[in-house]
Amino acid sequence: MIQRVLTKEILQTAKEFKVLCVTGPRQSGKTTLCKLLFKDKPYVTLEDPDVAEEATKEGRAFLNKFPKGAVIDEAQRVPSLFNYLQGIVDAKGKNNQFVLTGSNNFLLQQSISQSLAGRTAYIELLPFSCSELRSRIVKNDVVGSLLLNGFYPAIVTKKSSPERWLSNYIKTYVDRDVRLLRNISNANLFTKFLKLCAGRAAQILNINSLSIEVGVDHKTIQAWLAILESSYIIFLLQPYHQNFNKRMIKSPKLYFHDVGLLSHLLGLKSTSAIEKSSFYGHIFENFIVSEIRKNRYNKEQSGEMYFLRDSSGNEVDVILEKDGELIPVEIKSAKKINASDIKNLAWFQKVYRQHGGIILYRGDVEKTYENAVEQMNWKAVCDL
Repeated sequence: MIQRVLTKEILQTAKEFKVLCVTGPRQSGKTTLCKLLFKDKPYVTLEDPDVAEEATKEGRAFLNKFPKGAVIDEAQRVPSLFNYLQGIVDAKGKNNQFVLTGSNNFLLQQSISQSLAGRTAYIELLPFSCSELRSRIVKNDVVGSLLLNGFYPAIVTKKSSPERWLSNYIKTYVDRDVRLLRNISNANLFTKFLKLCAGRAAQILNINSLSIEVGVDHKTIQAWLAILESSYIIFLLQPYHQNFNKRMIKSPKLYFHDVGLLSHLLGLKSTSAIEKSSFYGHIFENFIVSEIRKNRYNKEQSGEMYFLRDSSGNEVDVILEKDGELIPVEIKSAKKINASDIKNLAWFQKVYRQHGGIILYRGDVEKTYENAVEQMNWKAVCDL
């Protein structure tokens, strides 16, 4: 089994709270990890219709079957259960009683905020990161296969064929998870929306453009984007907010949590197809940004991450907050870096009066420029 970075954090957090909630996308490894770490607790899943019916009809009696707690999978499927959980965990007064998992953050938070506020801690378990797979990638130029296959455990461990698994993943997601959140009568229309989002990955989000192409109003697009966010399909990277002015772009950029899912939605079925695609630069940027995000969360690094762009075209792909400082990061999918490739970092240094920065690319030559910009191979993302 591949070691997950969050293992120690999950075990420690469980000791400090009555209820631990492990969220993340479907099939990210939540169930496997929780069953491994909490072997002493019984395991039940509310995706089983019979179990869900029992939990719905006899919530208190259902929970009383687990006097020492339990791992309850897909807990958001029976919201009424949370009302009984509050009384039970408070009566016992102990920490590390129940472990809840779920693939829909909105429904879980909604239920917990109403019944278990102050008693529950959250942990997000995303698909594998490059850092967790370091031993597999550090010696080889495997970026093409990573962009194609992504990081879901079933694919990484080669238990499933990527194309078949991702096709079924999308179908299951639209047919089951999406309809749990919102009554969408036309599944094909939502799938079209999902694919159009893939075509906009690593780009400024334009709701008006999406609305026109999908053929639905703005409010529907916003609601559907919220569904994709709460179910861990996409995340939005916000623009750097300090000193906003009329020249700064204020809309977020759209990214997919898993680059393999992104490539599949774009219809790219081979590494050569990805490299020849007009989307290649956006896919590579999505890959790096999602990896930085996973690493910072897994390592509990304080500080946010943003991007920056103004109306004149000056842009920095990622800005990291760390120890009160800003670290600008440029992402290039090329194997060579030209002087013009660091102009945006030079612009940022001038405007924000600071030195330093990082440029990540596919080449192997590492160097430091006079303005303290460090040129690194993309594998350095494992340590950001």
